[in-house]
Amino acid sequence: MTVDRITVSSSEPAAPAPDPADPAPVRPVEPDAADCCGEGCVRCVYDVYEDALERYRIALAAWQERHR
Repeated sequence: MTVDRITVSSSEPAAPAPDPADPAPVRPVEPDAADCCGEGCVRCVYDVYEDALERYRIALAAWQERHR
């Protein structure tokens, strides 16, 4: 069996190598439905997740700006 190799070139420059000293932020894990008790808690696990998600989005935007 013969495998042909195809080389694809791009006019865009290669993405820079990630900087191990400045890793990308990690998206928070969404809570499972079973994590919520359904009692209407003041600080529901979904509220905590939404807060963490907002912090993640801000951190990601800042990280992307630094790595432009």
